[in-house]
Amino acid sequence: MLKRPINQAVDRKKKIIKHSRKQRIIGLIVAIFILLCICCLSLMIGAKPLSLNTVWDALFSPTDSYDHTIVQETRLPRTLLALAVGPAFGLAGALIQALTRNPLADPGILGVNAGASFAVAIGVGLFSITSMSGYIWLAFAGALIVTIGVYIISGGAGKTSPTPVQITLAGVALGAALSGITTALTLMNSRAFASMLNWTVGSLAKRGTDDLWLILPFLIVGILLTLAIARPLNAISFGDDRALSLGVNVNIVRIISLIAITLLAGGATAIAGPIGFIGLMVPHCVRWFVGPDQPWIFLYSLAVAPGLLILSDIIGRIVMFPSEIPVGIITGFVGAPILLILVRRKKASGL
Repeated sequence: MLKRPINQAVDRKKKIIKHSRKQRIIGLIVAIFILLCICCLSLMIGAKPLSLNTVWDALFSPTDSYDHTIVQETRLPRTLLALAVGPAFGLAGALIQALTRNPLADPGILGVNAGASFAVAIGVGLFSITSMSGYIWLAFAGALIVTIGVYIISGGAGKTSPTPVQITLAGVALGAALSGITTALTLMNSRAFASMLNWTVGSLAKRGTDDLWLILPFLIVGILLTLAIARPLNAISFGDDRALSLGVNVNIVRIISLIAITLLAGGATAIAGPIGFIGLMVPHCVRWFVGPDQPWIFLYSLAVAPGLLILSDIIGRIVMFPSEIPVGIITGFVGAPILLILVRRKKASGL
């Protein structure tokens, strides 16, 4: 007699899971379609508005006309850059939140941004480096060294794996110290650091595709590593003991997570500067729709983050026309209200 109700309950649960999976797939397709529409707007909107036909011809039948030059040399590179660094920032934020089990974590919490800025400041102040290619490698090296330092300081060099709280505290402390030193260096010689100002606030402008190709392989490896550990991170969210009982090597997953965070946040920061709030906002907004399932959070972050970044860049182009506001400032204006909404929600998205 009990068999029939149990079977009915199992069937009902399977239908719910199937329906939820269908909703998530449809939602992901919609997110990708919206992203494509935003990319089209990015190519059309600027100091000189262009029609969709003009953009289409510039992409597939380019000539030496002024309109086609604008698309090919200015708007297309910054759109491609956003399509690369947007997913990197969003995925890094989602990964850090999963790793530290802190829903308010972002790439800055592990000191990645501070490490990148510190390395660039040293390069500018001591070696007079002013080129973007120089910034890229300095920032990337700084992010890598700081991430390793955070892991060692938090106890990763010992026999036991560091806890999320230890990693978070080490990152915040080291990041604060490096940020203070960077500010002091900047104030001591403001003229030497004038060239660094545009990078510091976070911008997609004046970046060539050559710079993007330099950093793109690191971003791709970071994305692949993140997707590879998505399911083990689901197990870790229930606690280390539960994850170990399910056969997950917690220490290895955390090491891979730190490598992926360095590649994603470090690489994106290196080329676009420390753009804030993308890594914080996107995982939260995504989690409202897909729940705490990490594979789906990561997939949605790949689609939603670049859309938000490109939209912020478009706003920065038109809000003070004919001048532009760097995208890093716009994401701050957009992110602050969203963060307030997150705080006031009765059922904030948890991990």
